[in-house]
Amino acid sequence: MEQDRALHSEPKKSDPENPKVIEWEDFEEELARLWSLSAALTGAKEKKQSLQQRLEALVQVNAESLNRLNELDEMREKLEAKKKVMESMSVCSKLAKEDAKKQEEQLSDEVRSLLLAGTALSVARKRLQESNRLLAGEKGYVSLRNLQKRLRMRQQYMISQVSLLYPVKISVGPAQEQELELFPSSNKSGLIQVLSEPRTSRLGSSAGSKPVNQGSLTILGLHLTMLPFKKMSFFSDKREVQRSATALGYVAHAVSLIASYLKVPLRYPLRLGDSHSFIIDYAPSIEPTSSDPSSSTELLTSMKHVEFPLFLEGQDITRAAYAVFLLNKNLEQLLNFIGVRSLGPRHLLANLKELVRSVQSAEYRDT
Repeated sequence: MEQDRALHSEPKKSDPENPKVIEWEDFEEELARLWSLSAALTGAKEKKQSLQQRLEALVQVNAESLNRLNELDEMREKLEAKKKVMESMSVCSKLAKEDAKKQEEQLSDEVRSLLLAGTALSVARKRLQESNRLLAGEKGYVSLRNLQKRLRMRQQYMISQVSLLYPVKISVGPAQEQELELFPSSNKSGLIQVLSEPRTSRLGSSAGSKPVNQGSLTILGLHLTMLPFKKMSFFSDKREVQRSATALGYVAHAVSLIASYLKVPLRYPLRLGDSHSFIIDYAPSIEPTSSDPSSSTELLTSMKHVEFPLFLEGQDITRAAYAVFLLNKNLEQLLNFIGVRSLGPRHLLANLKELVRSVQSAEYRDT
């Protein structure tokens, strides 16, 4: 046994050129040793195979676990994405819910307003039906027509009093340069010369016929002379200037009275002051000249309205001519109100006479 251990403990070297010679006595021991080594090798191989199988199983398990982990990660990412989508959808749903509430409130308000409007409409319809019932009868229509006729007759009477107070008549004598040249032709005036055209009135006879000679018309015996508007100077006749201012004051007062009787608010209101009357323009279309610093200061300080003088004494010629133009515009407004067309911007007294004549006509009373 000791020899076998020694043989086992010693390193064994095999030399193919010098093979080991075993004695017959030692052959059994060597054979037994080889048999034990073969048995140990067989056991080691079996263990190796078992270990290999176990390792392969473990590797397969690890691979499957890795695949599952990857799948779990992908599912987790998808879940997070779905969570974000759900959060955004929840926010959108909240906003939509709030919008729906607001729209519902608006609709409820509109429904209430519609109910109120429907109630008011039903009441108005009943009133309209009642009014139609009253007007459908002959008595209602006739009473309204009679009332309108009495109102027109009252207006005719009041305007006839105005015509008696400020009569516009045709005078016999040499015609002076009057309304045919209403505005100065100088370029500094900035006003456009407007030519009169034939016009036809709805009331009375045709207004497109040749108008009365403007030089022959007077108001309360005064000619409306436009000569001072062209040749105003230091040596001008002051009495002529005063007569023109007085005539314009008469026309302004007559226009104001007729407008009040016809219940027509004038587009250019008047501030009456006899021969020193003014006409107001709330949207002036001309600018003051450099020779009138007071007017320029007035425009700079107050742009609400501008007053233009209906007289020449101490005033700018352009402003006075523009005031006459605006006064004639008021006459055109009154003529258009009763359905009569104006004779033109150069016929102030003729338009006033046509206005009085048209109002006092039978056709105006019966329409």
